[in-house]
Amino acid sequence: MHKLLVNQCTIELSLIARGPILIKSGSQGADPTKPDMEFVETFHNGKKAIYLPGSSLKGAIRAHAERIVRTVGSEQPSTTKVWANDPIRGNDNHLFDGSGQNRKKKPPAELYKSSSFTEQMFGNTSLSSRVRIEDAYPDKDIPLMIEERNSVAIDRVTGATSGSGLFNYEVCTSGQFTTKIHLKNFSLAQLGLLALVLRDLGEGWFGIGFGKSRGLGTMSIAYKSAIVRYPGCTINEENKIQTFAKNLPPWERTTLLGAGEFLGKNNLYGFPCPDQQPTPAVGAKPMPMNFGVQMQWLGNVQIEEDLFPKSVEQWRKRVCQESAT
Repeated sequence: MHKLLVNQCTIELSLIARGPILIKSGSQGADPTKPDMEFVETFHNGKKAIYLPGSSLKGAIRAHAERIVRTVGSEQPSTTKVWANDPIRGNDNHLFDGSGQNRKKKPPAELYKSSSFTEQMFGNTSLSSRVRIEDAYPDKDIPLMIEERNSVAIDRVTGATSGSGLFNYEVCTSGQFTTKIHLKNFSLAQLGLLALVLRDLGEGWFGIGFGKSRGLGTMSIAYKSAIVRYPGCTINEENKIQTFAKNLPPWERTTLLGAGEFLGKNNLYGFPCPDQQPTPAVGAKPMPMNFGVQMQWLGNVQIEEDLFPKSVEQWRKRVCQESAT
């Protein structure tokens, strides 16, 4: 499913610090005047600036997506199809056929179907991720507030101070970081799960970076836009969404479509079909250069009250259907 592109969603958003946040640098510098724990930095717009790495954001988002799936599903594939295994301690037997010397990796379609729900989105050692998150850089119009804090290291066994005891660290207490989240060849249930994770992040249910148990890492979210693209489609003479090959019935312009709609009911990857939701407030328009079509939601209101609820409805249906079987 990575050899073609049937749909893609790009969500542009800003992460706003609600309190101190720290994404630690991997190494300590030689400058003794700097804190023991420094914020990760990079060059952006010609100068050095702190930022939120896409890998750190993706790790936190994936971890919470797994919590949600385990809450309503399972950790075992035998119980329900909505499951999330442990990517670190879990085994990978579900990715292979046979055992011992006869063990071999499953074909791509079987590999996808046998992977857990979160692995189908975020990937595993044998499956590429469908989610890509860009580094979040500071908004140039909103100044960052960076300060240094002191703390004491405690030995978890004895309860006394550990080592030298005192250490200091750098935090960003105010600021805004902009990033984009890309999701390709997705079902609406997958987009719905991502929407729930972003909802929980914005409400402070989980944090990002260092010291989350100390109150660090909480952020608010401001959505700028969300664009869903269908690169292989056009707007036909009847003002409907139609594939270029015209091998499928057209859809109304105000319809949100999952990947299964383009692959059919008996697709090898097991994408659900039908997989669509009406979106009366937003209609499809031609993409730039008049090739492909796209639907665009702007701001918090349209995204949180139209796009996300419609996709979460498909996630809810998926969970309820499999719980009933």
